[in-house]
Amino acid sequence: MNIDFGKKLPGYLTEKGNIVTTILFTAGFALLFLNLYTPFGVGTWFEVSKPTLLLYASGVILAGVLVVAVSRIIMYHLVKRGGILRIWHYLVWVAAEILAMALFYTLFEVVILDDQRLFTELLARSVQNTSLTLLLPYTFLWLWFSWRDSKAKLSVIMEQPEAAGQHPMIHFRDEKGVLRMSLKHSDILTLQGSDNYVTVCYQSPDKLSRFMLRNTLRAMEEELREAAIIRCHRSWLVNIEKVKLIRREKEGLLLELDSIPPSEVPVSRTYMHEVLAAFGHVE
Repeated sequence: MNIDFGKKLPGYLTEKGNIVTTILFTAGFALLFLNLYTPFGVGTWFEVSKPTLLLYASGVILAGVLVVAVSRIIMYHLVKRGGILRIWHYLVWVAAEILAMALFYTLFEVVILDDQRLFTELLARSVQNTSLTLLLPYTFLWLWFSWRDSKAKLSVIMEQPEAAGQHPMIHFRDEKGVLRMSLKHSDILTLQGSDNYVTVCYQSPDKLSRFMLRNTLRAMEEELREAAIIRCHRSWLVNIEKVKLIRREKEGLLLELDSIPPSEVPVSRTYMHEVLAAFGHVE
């Protein structure tokens, strides 16, 4: 199976609720896994009762899991501010989490437990153990979030069985990944961006309607590129299947849309070549 590592990271991985779930689930898994597996051999260094050892080890483990908490909080705010994460970015991010957490446990063994083995040997073992500690819950949660997201999308489609059977639906989500609206592709005209808000203009039976959601035009462009909705201006995306006329003006191009009433959208010089290429014209 081929994986497109350049594809945008699914939004459900950076939703606030799912990030909190990731932190809590990973912490719980780490407590269970490391206390049962005891990979760092704490029990061989302290002659204390098992409950005391469990409490001490749990504190150390949770301190290491703070790396995950801080990392995921940074990831959430990065995406919230309009940053685009792709799958390969996420994989590198996870690798950095593993290394940072492994360094913490290695320093713990060297400084606190006074382990006399080579630092590189301890680090290699810590990377191995930390990889299991993080990759197992991460993989499980990715599958769980993906299944839940697919189920939610299916529910939306099932609520509109007639439209879904005849026209592809385009789903619009806010910056948190929450579904706000679904439209027939043939009804969508333009998307206009302003700061962190996007206004979707679509065709109602006999008028133009608009819906505003909190998101960035850049993020929407990434989501809708495969739906033939492209950028034609710094502030505009247009459904190229709704364009009925391309008119050249002094300032550049103007697209006249097949809408009721008629509407127009400008094409800036920056995106002129891309728009013309979409219609088979190359200058």
